[in-house]
Amino acid sequence: MTQLLSPAWLRQRVDTVQRLLRQPGGAPVERRVAASTAHLGIVAKLVAAHIGARALGWPGVVLSPDQVWCRETADGPLAFSFAAATYPRDPLQDSVIETFTTAVSGSFAVSERVLWGNVGSAANSTVTLMGMARPDLVPAATAEADAVLADPRVDGGGLHSGPRFRRRSCCLIYRAAGTREAVCGDCVLG
Repeated sequence: MTQLLSPAWLRQRVDTVQRLLRQPGGAPVERRVAASTAHLGIVAKLVAAHIGARALGWPGVVLSPDQVWCRETADGPLAFSFAAATYPRDPLQDSVIETFTTAVSGSFAVSERVLWGNVGSAANSTVTLMGMARPDLVPAATAEADAVLADPRVDGGGLHSGPRFRRRSCCLIYRAAGTREAVCGDCVLG
């Protein structure tokens, strides 16, 4: 990921997302909407890898930028590979999530509050999806998601995962739909 977090790669990734997201009638979405959407898609995979590994009873995955590998596909999702952790780690401290969030905020004028809210949304969504596939892992996944949500950068650090989860910031995707009524299930605007 260290090579992919360059300004050129970030611009290319946001360009791709902006091209794929279109408002009704084909109008392009704002650049910061595409940047937030690209950020959410990537951090969701990173957070899910950590929560999934911990829920399975492993120490986790190493999320430092030099220990996360990524393979690009043509206009599609990124494929990630992770090093196994040998001891439990804070998934946000000195991580590719932290580096990526700072880079996106600085390059695309997206508030860090919005981007850290994306991290919280990703943690909660991981538990929701895990509940559909492996209900037996939900208690462990919830504990790990709540640990991510306890970070003060993630919407103040006071949220908990579960069906009543509501983030305290908006990911901005409603702006791609062209209407404020098109919001995510965990949106502060909903």
